[in-house]
Amino acid sequence: MNLQELKDSLQQRDEITFVLPSGEYVPPHFHVTEVGKSSKLYVDCGGTVRAEEVITFQLWSANDYDHRIQPQKILQIIEIAEDTLGLENLEVEIEYQRDTIGRYGLSIDKDRFLLTRTQTDCLAKDKCGIPEQVEGLDSESSSDCCPDSGCC
Repeated sequence: MNLQELKDSLQQRDEITFVLPSGEYVPPHFHVTEVGKSSKLYVDCGGTVRAEEVITFQLWSANDYDHRIQPQKILQIIEIAEDTLGLENLEVEIEYQRDTIGRYGLSIDKDRFLLTRTQTDCLAKDKCGIPEQVEGLDSESSSDCCPDSGCC
C-alpha cells in the first residue's frame, strides 16, 4: 500500500484496527510514534548497487489503555511529515515492537489494516547460481552456497 492509498483509506474511517500476520490484533491503545522516510543504499551479493525508499510508520503500545488514536490524528501527523520531509507517494512499511522491532508491509481487508510479512531474498540469483523457483514444483532448500558461484 502506498501513502496515498493509506490516506484515502484513513479519510473513510472512524477507527483503526491493525492485524498482525498471526491474526493477533495490535492493541487498540497504540500510538503512531513516528512517520518517516527510510532510504537504503546497498550492494547486493552480485555486486549491483541498489536503492530503496519507503515511508515508515512506527506503532507503539504503552500502558495508557484508554488511548485511542483517531484516523484524523494520523492524517495530521502524515501532513506534517509530508510538509517537513517532502514525502512522496512511496510504499508504506509498519514498524511494530514485539520481542524485537518487526517491519511489515501494509494492506487492507475491508475495515482492517493488515500487517503483512516481509522477507529477505537473493537479488542476484543468476550470479549466485540459484535457480528460479518454478511454481508448482517442490524444491529442497539448501543453505549451501557453491564456493565458485561468486555468491557471498
